[in-house]
Amino acid sequence: MALLPNPKLLFLLFFLILSIFLACQCDEEEKNPYLFESHRFKCLLKSKHGKIRVLEKFTERSELLRGIDKYRIGVLELEPQSFMLPHHCDAEVILLIVRGRGTISIAEQDEKNSFNLEYGDVIRVSAGSTFYFINRDNKERVFAYGLVNTVNIPGQFQEYFSAGGENPESIYRAFSSDILETAFNTPRDRLERLFGQQKQGIVIKASEEQIRAISEHASRSTKQTKGETQGPFNLLKERPQFSSRFGQFIEASPERFEQLRDLDTAAAFMNINQGGMILPFYNTRSTRVAMVVEGTGRFEMACPHLGRQSQRQREGQGSRGGRRERDQEEQEEGNVHYQKVRGNLNVGDILVVPAGHPVTIIATGGSNLRIVGFGINAHNNRKNFLAGQQSIWKNVEREAKELSFNLPGREVEQILQKQDQSYFVAGPEHRQQHGERGEEGRRGEQQFLSSILDFVV
Repeated sequence: MALLPNPKLLFLLFFLILSIFLACQCDEEEKNPYLFESHRFKCLLKSKHGKIRVLEKFTERSELLRGIDKYRIGVLELEPQSFMLPHHCDAEVILLIVRGRGTISIAEQDEKNSFNLEYGDVIRVSAGSTFYFINRDNKERVFAYGLVNTVNIPGQFQEYFSAGGENPESIYRAFSSDILETAFNTPRDRLERLFGQQKQGIVIKASEEQIRAISEHASRSTKQTKGETQGPFNLLKERPQFSSRFGQFIEASPERFEQLRDLDTAAAFMNINQGGMILPFYNTRSTRVAMVVEGTGRFEMACPHLGRQSQRQREGQGSRGGRRERDQEEQEEGNVHYQKVRGNLNVGDILVVPAGHPVTIIATGGSNLRIVGFGINAHNNRKNFLAGQQSIWKNVEREAKELSFNLPGREVEQILQKQDQSYFVAGPEHRQQHGERGEEGRRGEQQFLSSILDFVV
């Protein structure tokens, strides 16, 4: 007769395995402060028909991200035929539509502008502007990513609902009754009724007639108002900054788009075809915050800051005292170590790539990998590639290469120039499956054409 396992022993074994797994996960997250998985978003405001989710503060994850501490990332989600109540925010907001069709209305002291938005549109909402949003589609939800640039407390922002009542609470309810009676020249009982009726939340259901009335006069184009450009532009209709058989990169820079200029911000879209990879590169002065909107992938990045930390740990120099002095000594001695930071990318994940950090991204799933993102400190930023026909090494003399690598210059050039493609190439998995040459070109060319048609239609 077989002995049955002890249930208590099985439970303890399961608990031990789970604890080890969670400890490994936490350790991995500590080693990789640049990847924010989708579960790190927290619900800020929520109702039956929509919600706003916000990523944790960057410095709560790591002090290495204190350079972007005043920024936050948010996600707006609206159910079909829904209406987000009017409110303003103490932050500059750039919205990028990644799914659905909506209409945004922005009301100022002496004017109102309404714009119809669709996939790929980018629009700025200035701090203090009252705006409201509708999802005018009767089937598809609206998803929009937002870069939030706080203006009061770094990294903290607040919505102020002028509409509403009990849920959401209207800002008018904070004032005394006599103040409101005087301000509106209206009896108290009528004001109490006005500011006590709404209890359905920040996003409510709207009828087709109401949606039609709000959106019928909305525009699709930008406007010049008081010498300023207002309204959306579509990122996907811009000419790719660079592309090849295995991918495309499109960017709206602050030099080109007035709406982004004073915020020193860029908006970008990158498509990596199935099995493709973007060659290692770095941004010269811009920190990039990238969001995965479709597909799966993985990335690798070189980080000197984590490299110094891991080196100190290996040498038993983990104490805080004298850490800055030690860092300075290491730099002066040329004792540099780069930590390999890597991770998997799934829909909804956020990847932060600081300026100067070399990075590569590979599409690993059975579909294209599509990423949208924002560039912080984007003015005069350049992308410098470290491999491929357009790499920085094409502009370095042979003698300098020889001195740099302590090898004959001709040999160095043969290695550095072996890659005859630029920007995007077949990734490691694709090369293993299809070989280095031959079929790669034809397959990549077909994927290139199909991906172009996918995101411009």
